[in-house]
Amino acid sequence: MTVLKTTLENGLTVLLKESHIAPVASFWIWYRVGSGNEHTGITGSSHWVEHMLYKGTPNWPKGSIDHAISRVGGVMNGATWYDFTTYYATMPAGKIGIEMEIEADRMTAALFDPQDVESERTVIISERQGAENDPLFLLGEEVMATAFRVHPYGHETLGHMCDLEGMSRDDLYHHYQTYYVPNNAIVVAVGDVSAQEMLARIEQLFGAIPARPLPRRVRPVEPPQQGERRVVLEGDGSTAYVTLVFHTPPPTDPDFCPLVVLDSALSGASGMALFGGGGTNNSSRLYRALVDTELASDVDGSLTPTVDPFVYSLTATVRSARNPIDVEQRMWDELALLSDNSITDQELTNAIKQAKARFAYSSESATGQAFWLGWSEIFADYDWFVAYLDRLSAVTLDDVRRVAQRYLKRSNATVGHYMPTNK
Repeated sequence: MTVLKTTLENGLTVLLKESHIAPVASFWIWYRVGSGNEHTGITGSSHWVEHMLYKGTPNWPKGSIDHAISRVGGVMNGATWYDFTTYYATMPAGKIGIEMEIEADRMTAALFDPQDVESERTVIISERQGAENDPLFLLGEEVMATAFRVHPYGHETLGHMCDLEGMSRDDLYHHYQTYYVPNNAIVVAVGDVSAQEMLARIEQLFGAIPARPLPRRVRPVEPPQQGERRVVLEGDGSTAYVTLVFHTPPPTDPDFCPLVVLDSALSGASGMALFGGGGTNNSSRLYRALVDTELASDVDGSLTPTVDPFVYSLTATVRSARNPIDVEQRMWDELALLSDNSITDQELTNAIKQAKARFAYSSESATGQAFWLGWSEIFADYDWFVAYLDRLSAVTLDDVRRVAQRYLKRSNATVGHYMPTNK
């Protein structure tokens, strides 16, 4: 994979990749700010600021951005998570300059009109209230707050309701001015374009935007967990859920790829991305142990790259008339088997193949490749993306056994049960 990577004088990182398979291009801008940069009082600010950037600038009045992209057949969106806020558009390659102009303009000129801020407060609060109707959201929030006592990964990206009600326009605008600067940003373009011509246009649009001092990046270090933690949450509904989460290292750690393969064998490969085809996990160990035996109707795992150490999570949907305690015990039984006996050669081969396939599906399009180049640069660098499949291929049975024994243990676990009150 040939990627042109450079840094402008103002600190803006640029990643460009030519792909002439189809006459489309995808342009992304990533800011190194998300809920992992927030503290109590301003939780949810990164996500709210993302919303505000669609409310217009003097050059791009409210509503004009979406119209400009859609009228040429493009699609656009944005996303906020723990470590980033990102915006992108994928469109006919000859029109990609529209998105570049939009992102250069709203890096500095977003209006944050007070009336729009208040209107969006209602939207954000409604989004939070809607999420609270989902038992899995409620359980996940409680479990993560228990797993992370110190690190801001314990806060939901949506933010706490009290902060959403209390933050001011000035709080949001300060957040925007602090982090939306070129020396905190990455631009990525992939598609049917000339890399050199793209670079020249990026320099023209972004090069004159001045760098600004950034806050000192000091994130709290989560202390090692010294014993099992448990959460029991009661709420509306008729379905019970069981979640186990285990502290795990970041993707730059040598144990990460063995954990990916372990996840693939145990629960089916995690997608790890915004894009890419889905798949079934009915050959995984937990599916056979829980779903085939009718203890649970569904089971999923999640292992996601982050800048700082995060968690590996397993979640089971308990069948009606089944006991969550029995479901949890069966999960622990399967984890013990994995730690004691590892997996077979055939399971290892299948797990690696499945993990590689899910990754390939998520990175086959111009949009998916641009996503992975940018996200990898957030938590490591783009070489992480380029070399990922080779690292997966190198995982051994001993690697899987080692990481199972090291991380999937009770002293490293936070256990959550959701108990429906209408059952």
